Amino acid sequence: MAEANVYDFTVRDIQGNEKSLEEYRGKALLIVNTASKCGFTPQFEGLQTLHKELGGRGFEVLGFPCNQFLNQDPGNDEAISQFCSLNYGVDFPMFSKVEVNGAGAHPLFQFLKREAKGLMGSEKVKWNFTKFLVGPDGQVIRRYPPTAKPEDIRADIEKLL
Repeated sequence: MAEANVYDFTVRDIQGNEKSLEEYRGKALLIVNTASKCGFTPQFEGLQTLHKELGGRGFEVLGFPCNQFLNQDPGNDEAISQFCSLNYGVDFPMFSKVEVNGAGAHPLFQFLKREAKGLMGSEKVKWNFTKFLVGPDGQVIRRYPPTAKPEDIRADIEKLL
């Protein structure tokens, strides 16, 4: 049976614990593939601001480190977690490093890419900080390119809350 929504997936958090995305049922989600050494890394600040300001209204940012783009997140989960916390005060949920493209792509990202295609119908994630907006019903609403700043997505998030 094909997955119907994001709640059908289990992921590993950055501490190594299995987590069902079912925990986020009823919340709007922004799922982002992140990297610690990327030109877009300062977006952690904007993502944290969204999390802080909208979190109490039923919104969550979910960060998934990825090292598939020019080796821009080479550290282990502990190093990534420390970097995000120390440099950007990140306290939104971060998950274990994943692959977003290719044969080893995490099933969650396979689903997200199928549901919200990129430029010219491409399913491939082009770079770090590609963002997927998911409604409270678990359906993928939209994909945003890495260049879309978190604050530019705020109005779309607020429509879901």
